[in-house]
Amino acid sequence: MTATVLDPSPVAASFRDEVREDVERLRAAGRTLRVVGLLGQDEGPAATYARFARRGFDDVGIEFDLRHVTPDEAEAAVAAANVDADVDGIFLYYPLAARDDRWLRELVDPRKDIEGMHSFWSRLLYENERFVDSGRTLRAILPCTPLAILKLLNRAGMRGTSGNAPLEGVTACVINRSEVVGRPLAAMLANDGARVHSLDISGAVTYEPAIGRHTHEVRSSGIDRAAALADADVVISAVPSRDFELIRGDEIRAGAICVDVAEFTNFAESAKERAGVFVPRVGPLTVAMAARNLIRLAHITQK
Repeated sequence: MTATVLDPSPVAASFRDEVREDVERLRAAGRTLRVVGLLGQDEGPAATYARFARRGFDDVGIEFDLRHVTPDEAEAAVAAANVDADVDGIFLYYPLAARDDRWLRELVDPRKDIEGMHSFWSRLLYENERFVDSGRTLRAILPCTPLAILKLLNRAGMRGTSGNAPLEGVTACVINRSEVVGRPLAAMLANDGARVHSLDISGAVTYEPAIGRHTHEVRSSGIDRAAALADADVVISAVPSRDFELIRGDEIRAGAICVDVAEFTNFAESAKERAGVFVPRVGPLTVAMAARNLIRLAHITQK
């Protein structure tokens, strides 16, 4: 078996088409959307990401103002964007702050947080609250990279086995438990009914599916890498290190869906030969999801 390679670019283009229509409707109503990006490095992954973001926002008609800041300027730059009435969204390119970047995320006004990383949005995610209003008309914002991964998994054919929950019967393995990618992704999968083995350097935990109850449960797990990979219908790896032991074909199920999120590949060539679908990158869709989040925030703030 040789995996079908799923290119995220056409998927991102379809979402950009939807966003472009929403941007035009808002512009016709007198509102032009503008995002401020804060970047601390002229080279490297963050700078590359910012360049891709500019193209993505330009493509759908969203103004993008990229500001270069030093670590000591980052907090003040966030504060200035928060109070600027002409700024609708804020995008941070890490590493950025002199202090912990987690602290900087908390300084972003949740109403302008198109990345969906503020604790206001995280609390809703981990409590499986999908709306911000009692009438359930305004959807909550989800972190843009995990959301992009979910959209690609859906396009790759990830489906549950019953009607009780979209992903009931699916077992996933997520290698990474960061607050940016791995932890929110595991929660999103479990909230939709999947069982998720979450691995990082500190060990493994299992997110039990939220079927028959409001939220998922997380329990300590003695499962190791070999057992987690062998058990998984879906494998997502996002380890940002060249030293990571690449995931081999003999470690995964035949026909598994595999998603490579990291800057350096996390999968050996043999895995691509055994997988059913292989997603080599996520970046283009992450920008599209950030733009989609901006549209949702625009609807929330105009209420």
